[in-house]
Amino acid sequence: MQRPPFTALAAVYDAIMADVEYDHWADFVLTYARDGGLELADASALDLACGTGGFTRELTAAGLRVTGLDGSEDMLREARARQPEIEFVAGDLRTFALPGRFELITCVFDSLNNLLTAEDLTAALTRAQAHLKPGGLLAFDVNTRLGVRELWEGDAIEGLAPLPGGGEVHYHWSHHHDAGADLGVVQAFCRIEEGGELREFVETHRERGYDPADLEGPLQAAGFARWEIVEYPDYAPPMPDVPRVWVFAWAGAEE
Repeated sequence: MQRPPFTALAAVYDAIMADVEYDHWADFVLTYARDGGLELADASALDLACGTGGFTRELTAAGLRVTGLDGSEDMLREARARQPEIEFVAGDLRTFALPGRFELITCVFDSLNNLLTAEDLTAALTRAQAHLKPGGLLAFDVNTRLGVRELWEGDAIEGLAPLPGGGEVHYHWSHHHDAGADLGVVQAFCRIEEGGELREFVETHRERGYDPADLEGPLQAAGFARWEIVEYPDYAPPMPDVPRVWVFAWAGAEE
């Protein structure tokens, strides 16, 4: 019943995450980009850790030419089936190498928290910076240390979601903070009833929280020219007790 992260979950991910506001997040990112002077008409974008393509879809709908990249073949299989017109490629955030460069690179839904060391985070930011065109923008969000310690009220979420082909998935996800490792640990249990069959699985997901102060060194080491760390949705400077921050990092104008 135990499965690796983002494998069995792929088939029911969109059903469970149906209420995620990818459209609002896209507006948030694209508004910042436009206000910062980035020309988005027919711009190229790379959506890192794209999963099943929820955020990728919103960027495409906004008129960008988008490539989605993810490390899970199971998630990519779902993304390609849902959006065959979009290019989706497999790659590790820390080591990927693509032939082109992009005006905009995104990585949303605390995906970078899955990188559990500052070295891995720096490697991922370095690869992103290397794939930006001069003057391009990287936008990402991360859970802070507080956000990882106190992920959900009551340390659990539970629900029942309908599946597109009929049937339903019951999910019960529990969370605890491993103080020794300073990691948040989620046990994601799902029971799927579909076509008269019942199957269950558990995936264990681990995240490290990153406060604004933890991000400054990796951003500098990755070679970004400047960056801003803000809260959603008003772009305000982050308060000390914020559970999640957004980062907008600009590549230099010339290389």
